[in-house]
Amino acid sequence: MAEKNRSGKLFYPITIILAFFSGGITLLVLGGLFTFISPESILQTLSSPEIRYAIQLSLITSVISTVLCAVVAIPTGYILSRGELPGQRPLVMLLMLPLSLPPLVAGVALLLFFAKTPIGTGLEDIGITVVYTHLGIIIAQWFVNLPYLIRVMRSSFAMISPRYEHIARTLGCTDFQAFRYIALPMARAGLISGLVITWSKVMGEFGAVLMLAGATRMHTETLPIALYLNMSTGDLDIAITTACILLGIAAVTMFFFEHLSEGSDRI
Repeated sequence: MAEKNRSGKLFYPITIILAFFSGGITLLVLGGLFTFISPESILQTLSSPEIRYAIQLSLITSVISTVLCAVVAIPTGYILSRGELPGQRPLVMLLMLPLSLPPLVAGVALLLFFAKTPIGTGLEDIGITVVYTHLGIIIAQWFVNLPYLIRVMRSSFAMISPRYEHIARTLGCTDFQAFRYIALPMARAGLISGLVITWSKVMGEFGAVLMLAGATRMHTETLPIALYLNMSTGDLDIAITTACILLGIAAVTMFFFEHLSEGSDRI
């Protein structure tokens, strides 16, 4: 017993040291970005028409993609959490597959699908062009990040006891009303935090967007594409400032996520 207590006392300080070491490395690496730019370069970059266009395009496409992810992920996550689908295990594996794929692979698959298959060519015949367009950006962002939000919503709904919905049905609620007025409000914290993180991931999506929508300045230039283009051409001030913008978005997102997580723990 004494030996077990001694090992437990050693484990705790070692864990603290490792945690602070990891946090320190993260702070040094990411915080170092801000040492390579000046306030003047930040203002000059933000006043650039290219960066303003990239920010605007990123905001518009990311909001649309996140909304589309929510439209699919909320009902899908709810149904999967209740285990009501036949063949659910292989279906879950299929839905989660893009989550484990490298984004470049997903982008290549999307590009070939919309450029070479009858479905893709059929869409072009009726005037819907996906490859190298804003629509392609939205589809790439949606395809890669949808599995993450499905997983979050499935976990959020799984934490809610189905008994509440059964009681609501015995009182006259339909299945949809039980979902709308019982399950969805109770999963609010998970939904909001999932949407926030999904939006942040969508804002930073690069590989799939590059493959499907291309990297054309002032056309399909989102913030990650702007970072890539300016780094490739040696415009380090613009590239580093763009990286700092994305880092700031990630930091604010994590702040809201932690705040929501603390709020949900108190409920």
